[in-house]
Amino acid sequence: MTATTRPDPAAAEPRGTAAQTLPSPAPDGTAGGPDRAPGASTGAADTGSRRRWWRRRGAAVTGCSVLLAVSVAGHGLLPDLPGRLSSLAETLLPWSALAVPVLVAAALLRRAPVAAAVALVLPAAAWLAAFGGALADKTSPGGDLTLVSHNVNQANPDPGGTVRSLLAAGADVLALEELSPATAPAYEQALAKTYPYHFYQGTVGLWSVHPLSDARAVPIMPWTRAMRATVDAPGGPLAVYVAHLPSVRVGPGGFTAGARDEALGLLVAEVRAEPVRRVVVLGDLNGSTDDRALRPLTDRLVSAQAAAGAGFGCTWPARLPVVRIDQILLGGVRAASAWTLPATGSDHLPVAARIHLPPDPAP
Repeated sequence: MTATTRPDPAAAEPRGTAAQTLPSPAPDGTAGGPDRAPGASTGAADTGSRRRWWRRRGAAVTGCSVLLAVSVAGHGLLPDLPGRLSSLAETLLPWSALAVPVLVAAALLRRAPVAAAVALVLPAAAWLAAFGGALADKTSPGGDLTLVSHNVNQANPDPGGTVRSLLAAGADVLALEELSPATAPAYEQALAKTYPYHFYQGTVGLWSVHPLSDARAVPIMPWTRAMRATVDAPGGPLAVYVAHLPSVRVGPGGFTAGARDEALGLLVAEVRAEPVRRVVVLGDLNGSTDDRALRPLTDRLVSAQAAAGAGFGCTWPARLPVVRIDQILLGGVRAASAWTLPATGSDHLPVAARIHLPPDPAP
């Protein structure tokens, strides 16, 4: 009987080495094995990549939210950008609130709740700090004089209806801009019964229930687009300026506002030299009071709408107003209330204010 010796599997391995099992490749080329499903490593990597992508999107929304909040809160510190883009941004700044829901929605779509919270809180807080006061109703009863200003639009198809609307406002002092040689006599005749005192020249005019004196054109352009008169108002003289500054254009390069700013400088020089202490500037200034270009005037005079209005009082374009470029600015008098009037045949809304007239201080 012959003894059979079975080979020892362990002895077949070289001494000092451990047995190794090499994974067989999966059909997709990834490593497989008994404890790993084919493609599992790739799926995990894809999931991680997607998560990183969502995080990046959340960071982008957060960054945009912080930038928006800083721009709104510190818009006065923005440098003067080429093409007067800073002025353009400040003019449209109240509409920056529309970016808040867009940013919040973008964050939620990217499943970034922290970014959504930042997008909601930071820009909204900055916007309310900058413009929240404009939303409050600051009107009060009383007042001694009602002012109305309206760019009637020289192409107005219904000047008669415009006159009726303006008469219904019951203004004591009425300023009109964008008159023309064809329309000015018609306005003069239609308003004569209510306003016995008036002066117009070029494209601007002033009608008053109180006597006027020292009425003259103000040279801000080669043709007359500004005037000044003294109104014999309660408590003493009131210097009233009516102005229609040149239009601005918005293009790829930003604001084209050189003519407006030059005319504004001439108007500001006249207002600064005004000897009467109580001053009102009425008219289409083709700029909002947030526009830094108007600061030489708005630093000296107070907007009736900002002081005693409710809301932004946007005036242009009349069908869907997005910006207030028609202004009533006050110096030495105080606004009791300010508002916009119903639309006429013009592309601008009329603006109105009721003001208190303290006694004119001695020079």
